[in-house]
Formats: sequence, C-alpha cells, structure tokens
Amino acid sequence: MTRRRCVTRWRGALGVTLALAGLVGQGGASAQTPAEMRQRASAGDVAAQNDLGLMYYNGEGVPQDYVEAVRWYRLAAEQGFAAAQLNLGVMYDRGRGVPQDYVEAVRWYRLAVDQGFAAAQYNLGFMYDRGRGVPLDYVEALKWVTLATARASSDRQESYAAARDALAKLMTPAQIAAARTRAVEWQAAFDARRE
Repeated sequence: MTRRRCVTRWRGALGVTLALAGLVGQGGASAQTPAEMRQRASAGDVAAQNDLGLMYYNGEGVPQDYVEAVRWYRLAAEQGFAAAQLNLGVMYDRGRGVPQDYVEAVRWYRLAVDQGFAAAQYNLGFMYDRGRGVPLDYVEALKWVTLATARASSDRQESYAAARDALAKLMTPAQIAAARTRAVEWQAAFDARRE
C-alpha cells in the first residue's frame, strides 16, 4: 500500500472525529430554552456558556451564528473549561466565526490537553499529522492519538484506535517505540501533577 492511500484513510478518520469533537457539550442544551441557557451563561456558569455556544453553532433554538458561538466558547475557555477550549480550537482550526488560524487552534487544544481531555489530544495529533500550527511530526501525532485512544469515551474508542493503527502502519518500529515512550512519559507527568 502506498503512503498516499494510508494517509488518506488516516486523514479521513481524523477528519470525521475532528468534526464531532467540535460539538462537545454537557448535554443540558436541549433540556433548556435559549433564554434559560443565556441566563445561566450570563451568570458565569461555564458549562452553560459552552452549551450556549453549542446552541449557536448548531442553530438549536437560535439562529446559527458561528461568531456568537465563538463568543460563548471563549468566555468558558478563558475560565479553563476544557470542552470549551476544545470547541474554540475547532473554530480556529476550521475558520468558523474567526479567521482560520492553526497556531491559535493548537494553543486552545493544548490548554484542553493539559487537563487530559481526550478529544483535544486527538485533535492535537491531527495537527501534528498535517503540520498545521506545529511542525509535521508523525511521532508526536502517534503519541497524542495513542493517549487519546487510552482516555477516549466508549463511543470514540473504535475510531481513535483505527486512526492510531493507520498512522502506525506508516511508521518504522523505532518511530512507534519513540511515540509510545513519549506517551508513557507524558501520562506519568500528567498523573504526577494530579496527585
């Protein structure tokens, strides 16, 4: 199999999940009216701010408005809410509501990664695979996708593992070993910070 075919499958798998990863909410958006959600968000509830951003992103109960989605994601993200940091990163990655800016997307993904957020780890791996906002680095890409796979929710486990395996097929055994070592080292440092 040629490298081009493998990359296409890898990128396709990542592209699908990247789209889904941008829709991370707390599940309360559909249970509340936009007015109720706005009231909670305006009072400083970071989960409500993120979910209101999601409502604007999807046009649920409000007109679809990416600029307004970014506004609410940013309010929650700047307070350290990992789901909103991921969502804001996706907005920069895709250029929705803000000018496309891969470096800024990586910045927001890293903030969520620092909290152990699996979808952000996965998206960061995607950025290294593509060389978007960071140098092209397959070892780093595999490191982040491996970490994401280990932490992924059950509904994402299979797609993350498929992307990890597709990427690993493009790499030498030494590169795979280096990625695994980096993943173990990152996880150990992360766990030590949490203690």
